[in-house]
Amino acid sequence: MSKLSIVFFGTPEFATSSLVALIENHFEIKAVVTSTDKKSGRGNKIKFSHIKSYCIDNKLRLLQPQSLQNPIFIDDLKSMEADVFVVVAYRMLPKIVWEIPRKGTINLHASILPSLRGAAPINWAIINGLKETGLTTFFINEKIDTGDIILQKKVRIDENENFGSLHQKLMIYGGGFLVSSLKLIDSNRFKSIKQDTKSKNLTAPKLDKFNTRINWEKPGKNISNLIRGLSPIPGAWTIISEHDIIIKIFSAFFVNSGPNNKIELKIENNKLVVSLKDGHLEIKEIQIQGKKRMNSKEFINGYKKYNNVKLY
Repeated sequence: MSKLSIVFFGTPEFATSSLVALIENHFEIKAVVTSTDKKSGRGNKIKFSHIKSYCIDNKLRLLQPQSLQNPIFIDDLKSMEADVFVVVAYRMLPKIVWEIPRKGTINLHASILPSLRGAAPINWAIINGLKETGLTTFFINEKIDTGDIILQKKVRIDENENFGSLHQKLMIYGGGFLVSSLKLIDSNRFKSIKQDTKSKNLTAPKLDKFNTRINWEKPGKNISNLIRGLSPIPGAWTIISEHDIIIKIFSAFFVNSGPNNKIELKIENNKLVVSLKDGHLEIKEIQIQGKKRMNSKEFINGYKKYNNVKLY
């Protein structure tokens, strides 16, 4: 049984998977800190985070502070006397929090740091066309994703991988990898490695309406990578110009078939394609604003009016 006691910070399913691994490996979980409840969907109902639901089902102590600098919350954390704080898919902690535990606060990040620092490393690994990514554990400091490295694991990105499948792969690896990192800390038989903060590396900024929009002037392979990197959520989007309607594309592959004069969506040989400057993009799954996702056959059968339309 591990001697380490832990306060765990996390919110989505990715974090829950790591928390489960820690419990199964007999780490003492003093408490779990997660985001406050949010309203969503029809009726604006309160929806619990994935990790909150797990904590309720398993009777784990749960904290949901409005402010991470609230004195009562800080005193509560100190009173637990945890050896380590563990952060997985949670917001940046202030110094007043991460400096509390005697063995430090560690973060599990879904890339091989210093590459892909930021909020969306899994998406950007695919968007950038990388052949591999991975996992890194590091000690948190004042700057985002720059702390001393504890352990790293490389993971291959398959040719047709999308965000969803890579997320699942890294989530499965993440729990065991985090356990290994904590065992290193517990044993004191390791030396952390300082990150290179001077070299230029790929970054992984938060996804927004600008960087998720398809730029049809780019090479087809780049467009295909963007679509894969944003599928199944949030989805790469564009606008059908004649109808001023937003569409999202979730699955497509690029064919280098030579240049085209027009960038347009069309039905060709019973396939839904976008002609590009360096070939064409064959679409497999698409969604029209306000409608459900559909495959290309459903789109062709129901929306022939969108044949030979420009995209921007």
